Amino acid sequence: ALRSRSGRSIINGNWAIDRPGRYEGGGTMFTYRRPNEISSTAGESFLADGPTNEVLDVYMIHQQPNPGIHYEYIIPGDNVISPQLLAHRRPGEPLNGQLGMPEGTSHESEDLHRATDILTGQSAGTFPVIQPGRFPSHQPENQVPAMQPPRQNREYNWKQVGKTECTTTCGKGSQYPIFHCVNRITHEEVPEGYCDSSTKPIPEEEACNLFPCPAFWDIGEWSECSKTCGLGMQHRQILCRQIYANRTLTVQQYRCQHLEKPDTTSTCQLKICSEWQIRTEWTSCSVPCGVGQRTRDVKCVSNLGDVVDDEECNMKLRPNDIENCDMGPCAKSWFLTEWSDRCSAECGDGIRTRSVLCMTNHVSSLPLEGCGNNRPAETTPCNNGPCAGKVEWFAGGWTQCSTECGSGTQQREVICVRKTEGNFEVLNPYECSYLEKPPSQQSCYLKPCGSKWFHTEWSTCSKSCEGGFRLREVRCLSDDMAASSQCDPQLKPEEKEPCNTQDCVPEIDENCKDKYYNCNVVVQARLCVYTYYKSACCASCSRVANRQPGFLGRR
Repeated sequence: ALRSRSGRSIINGNWAIDRPGRYEGGGTMFTYRRPNEISSTAGESFLADGPTNEVLDVYMIHQQPNPGIHYEYIIPGDNVISPQLLAHRRPGEPLNGQLGMPEGTSHESEDLHRATDILTGQSAGTFPVIQPGRFPSHQPENQVPAMQPPRQNREYNWKQVGKTECTTTCGKGSQYPIFHCVNRITHEEVPEGYCDSSTKPIPEEEACNLFPCPAFWDIGEWSECSKTCGLGMQHRQILCRQIYANRTLTVQQYRCQHLEKPDTTSTCQLKICSEWQIRTEWTSCSVPCGVGQRTRDVKCVSNLGDVVDDEECNMKLRPNDIENCDMGPCAKSWFLTEWSDRCSAECGDGIRTRSVLCMTNHVSSLPLEGCGNNRPAETTPCNNGPCAGKVEWFAGGWTQCSTECGSGTQQREVICVRKTEGNFEVLNPYECSYLEKPPSQQSCYLKPCGSKWFHTEWSTCSKSCEGGFRLREVRCLSDDMAASSQCDPQLKPEEKEPCNTQDCVPEIDENCKDKYYNCNVVVQARLCVYTYYKSACCASCSRVANRQPGFLGRR
C-alpha cells in the first residue's frame, strides 16, 4: 500500500485492494502492477517517472515470511557526493570545500546517477524484515542536496554545529542539522554573510527518539443504545495502541496492563418508554341482568403525551379493556296473563283467575322476593247473576300441611249443595255427580327439610321364639335424595333390634307319638335326622328339636 505522510491513501488504502493501473500521487503518476498470484512468482510493484514532491510511505502486510522489498530511485547528478567521503566523514565535519568531483564531470550537466550506486555501490537494495517489537535503524532519505564544486582557498565554510530539538519525545520523531558559518582555520563562528549562501547545505530530516511511545487505550465511539426507550445497553471498542513514526499501531493488550482499562459496556436511556393510560371509567354493563360485559378505553401514550401504537408499550402490562359483569338474576318484574274468560260460578259470586310469574332468563322457582313483595292478585271476584236453586260442589278451606317441611298433603271437605237466596242446602253427592268434583286432597311443600334419616321396613325376625333379631337399612339423604353426611348422628334410627323374645311353646300334635319304648336311644344316637326315626319316635324327636334349634338339620 502507498500513502502520503499527510495520511492520504494513494494505492490499496483503507483496507481496500485496488485494481492494477495508474494512480496519481506525490506529484507524479504511479503504475501499479499485480501479477497473477498463481501463474507468477513476481511480487507487486509501483513505478513512477517522478519527481515526487512529498515523502511517501510504503506499507506491507503478509502472512507468509516476508521476502523483502526491492527498491530503486534516481536523483539529479550535479555536485554528487562521493560515497567514500560520506563513509569517512565525522559528525560536525564540513561538507563543502573538502569534496572533490571526478574528472570529466561537468558542473552544468544533469547526468542522473542511480542513488543505490551513490549510497551503497549496488544497483538495488533490500529493506530488512521488521519483526514485531523491533524497529529498523534510520535509513537515508531519498535525496542528497546538490552542492557546488568547492572553491579553492576559501576562508570561510559552513559547519554543522548541532541539531534541532526532536519533534517528538518518543515513537520516531524528526530533527534537522544546524549549519553556521565558521572560520576555515580556527572554526570560530562568524556572521553568515562571510559564507556563500548558495553553498549552505540544505538541512536534511533525521530520525530521532526511535523508541516506541508508551501504549495507551484507544477508546472508540459508543454504539447506538440497544433500546429505543427505557434502560438499554451500548458498547464501544477499546484497543491497546502505540504511536511510532507518526503512525498509530494496534498492539497486544498486555502492553496496556499498566493502565486501567475503560468500560466497554454502559447503560443508556434515550427516552422514557411509552406507558399505558386508562382514559375512561368502565361503561355500564351490556345487559340489565345476568352476565354481560363492560369496557373502558386503554391507550399507549408516549412520554410527550401522544397516543402511539400499542407495540410501543409493554403488552404484558396492558390493563384489561374488557371484562365480564354480573348484574344478578334477571328477576326484575311480574309478568301477568289476561283474566280468564269464565267465572268460577255459573251463578252468584265466583272468581276469575290469571297467572302471575316472576320472570328470569328462564322460568324457574326463584323466591318471589326477587320481584318484590307486592305480588299482583291472581283472582278477582265475578258474578253471573242470582242463582235459582242450582246444584254445585262446595269446597271448604285446606287444612294445614301434614309435614312441617318437605312434601306433605292437605285436606279439605267437598260437599254437594243447592244454593237458595241466602241459604245452602246440603245434598247427597250423587246430586252433583254430573259436575266435575273439586279435589279434596293436594300436595304441599312448606320448606326444605335439609338432610334427614331414611330407613327401610324391618326384616323378618330371625327366630319365631326365644329371642331373635331383625334388621333394616338406614341412610342420610338430602332434599334431592342424594347421599348426605349432614344428619344428626344422635337422631339416627336403630338398624337392629331384638324380636320374638317369648318362650317357645311346643305345639301338641295328637298324631305325634312314640311307637317304641326305647326312643330315648334313638335320640341319644342322633337318629332323629332320618325320616323313619323322626316318624317312629315323633314325640321324643320333637322335644329335642324344640330344646336344641338346628339339631335336626345338622345332618
